[in-house]
Amino acid sequence: MSEGERSPFRKWLRNALLDLDSRIDSGMFRLGAFTRRSAAGYSAFMDRFSLSGVPRFFVGMASEGFTLGAAGFVALLALALPAFQETSDDWLKRTELAVTFLDRYGNVLGERGVKQNDTVPLEEIPDTLIKATLATEDRRFYEHFGIDVGGTLRAVVTNARAGGVRQGGSSLSQQLAKNLFLSNERTIERKVKEAFLAMWLESRLTKSQILKLYLDRAYLGGGAYGVDAAARYYFGKSVREVNLAESAMLAGLFKAPTKFAPHINLPAARARASTVLDNLVDAGFMTEGQVFGARRSPATPIDRRDNAVPDYYLDYAFTEVRKFVDTLPKSVNERSFVVRTGLDPNIQLVAEAALDQSLREFGKDYKVNQGAIVIMEPNGTVRAMVGGRDYGESQFNRATDALRQPGSSFKPFVYTTALIGGMRPDSKVVDAPYCNGNWCPQNYGRSYMGTITLKTALQHSLNTVAVRLGDRYGRNKIIDLAHSMGITSELKTSPALPLGAAEVNLVDMATAYSVFANGGKSVYPHAMVEIRIGDGAVLWRFDRDAPKPKQLIPPDIIGMINPMLNNVIENGTGRRSRLENIKVAGKTGTTNAYRDAWFMAFTGNYVGGVWFGNDDYQSMNRMTGGTLPAMTWQKVMAYAHQGIELKTIPGLGNEPAPKLDPPPPPIEVPGLEANERPITLSPKAAADLSRLERLFKEAAPLPAQRPAGPTASVEPAGRAN
Repeated sequence: MSEGERSPFRKWLRNALLDLDSRIDSGMFRLGAFTRRSAAGYSAFMDRFSLSGVPRFFVGMASEGFTLGAAGFVALLALALPAFQETSDDWLKRTELAVTFLDRYGNVLGERGVKQNDTVPLEEIPDTLIKATLATEDRRFYEHFGIDVGGTLRAVVTNARAGGVRQGGSSLSQQLAKNLFLSNERTIERKVKEAFLAMWLESRLTKSQILKLYLDRAYLGGGAYGVDAAARYYFGKSVREVNLAESAMLAGLFKAPTKFAPHINLPAARARASTVLDNLVDAGFMTEGQVFGARRSPATPIDRRDNAVPDYYLDYAFTEVRKFVDTLPKSVNERSFVVRTGLDPNIQLVAEAALDQSLREFGKDYKVNQGAIVIMEPNGTVRAMVGGRDYGESQFNRATDALRQPGSSFKPFVYTTALIGGMRPDSKVVDAPYCNGNWCPQNYGRSYMGTITLKTALQHSLNTVAVRLGDRYGRNKIIDLAHSMGITSELKTSPALPLGAAEVNLVDMATAYSVFANGGKSVYPHAMVEIRIGDGAVLWRFDRDAPKPKQLIPPDIIGMINPMLNNVIENGTGRRSRLENIKVAGKTGTTNAYRDAWFMAFTGNYVGGVWFGNDDYQSMNRMTGGTLPAMTWQKVMAYAHQGIELKTIPGLGNEPAPKLDPPPPPIEVPGLEANERPITLSPKAAADLSRLERLFKEAAPLPAQRPAGPTASVEPAGRAN
């Protein structure tokens, strides 16, 4: 194109762009003028409604309230949306998991889950039970829309006056929503979801259907779900046949089934039943004359005190089963299983009695009120588990769910890392003042031993040496080793990590120590040994389907660390755990301010862990891992090794263990002048003691020994920030 041809085109393009620019400017000007006129008109229009003085204040408050209310509604709806995802189209037909557990010998232990039992129509459930339930749980059930606003406000006022929870505010529909879709966690989020789901249930079911579901699905203690199962468990009869006194006792179980279960605490159950009878009269459902006979002749349940149920163990096993079922293909519709576990009922009984006895005799003096025990075989089979002193008082499993600092019981991971890195038990290390930045750990007693061997450092649980090793070989390597051995909780790379400042749970620690006990191979902790469905077909078996062990720690390293851990028992802080003619290897642990006391140890046959502490993290009275935890471990293991073929610990050879001469020293509890003193036993404790005595009479006698108290030679390991 020539220069003459391009000139007209350029002129046209320039003019077109100028025209577009002018149109845009003109349009923006007109838009601005229109906006100003509209704003002025709107302002003039709103001036007609202008308020001043008191009316303006109330209108403003109402506007703010509407705005905040709308925002709150949106927030509540957002919280409730996850709960609605649980309400699939088949939610009412879905069958819950139902599991029957057997012990290692094939005897029935107990059940978990919900076995559907809706065979008793609502019309055949006694009217006394229905009235007792409504009078106690939700008197306005047939009047509200899922949330009893008046009852909720009344509960708030009552609890505020009492300074604690004295009255529940949840309607029966809300309780059913929680049972069907939600967990028992006490959070605002759960309460919001519960309220929305209650209204959702009310919109889809009739009141009679909701009441029937509630009576069929509620947990009433003793492994019984629903009123018919509870009536058969507690009274040996169908719910159709229960009388008023029995109805009152059943109705009193809905809110606190373990606290008021008659087979655990009959006086409390009868007191609760009397309260239910009061509720019947107060609600106008019955007269005092009609309930008089039930007061005079309270219900008498079947005596099940000898039917000891290892509830903490079953909770752990049930969680394991649920995880397994979630991995099954969707084509497997089976929801009822029979699971053989690894539980040894005799070891379980001894473990429960040993923990209970230790806390009853010395808990007050040591200022400790909780503990936990895990006993497993070196292959990971859990033989016994005690998650607390009383399942009826607290179902929180401290063996699996409590994260606590392990103190010096964590140090074997540090020393194993050092051995893998090239050190040997006779390698020289320095115990002297040492600082990592501004943090300077100190040994117990604030004394130092100078140049010593690695074996001696572990024997005396020296903090400065552990921190030096952590700095030398790297905390990340220690963390990787601990995780590979079975610790599942997060371990942060803090300066105090080598002293056990991270938080772990007891079953993980037992799993990790099992790696030492089985020659350095990985361990798969498990309660399940075999899972069958209703027709007897085997779905899973540990020896066939469990992950195969892998060599995590070389055998030559195990041959060094295990003798070092045995030396801790023979000559160090764990002497009070020694067994007659049986070698033991392990480590004590005590955290800063005496908040936690651990003892982790193993033989060739069993691995065991014991923890003592307080749920509120209050300090104990100078309890260390080498005192009550070690002695409680010794009581359980002394029984567990009776009448079995003894195995050797890898790396220790066949040399016999030294005899207990002299025997371990007796307990020296702070503030006590003598160990002998009268003890008042509860009915449950007396029954447990009676069973334990019968059990011991059938076995060989245990070595005479009493637990030992804190001495200056035992470290409160882990003086960590």
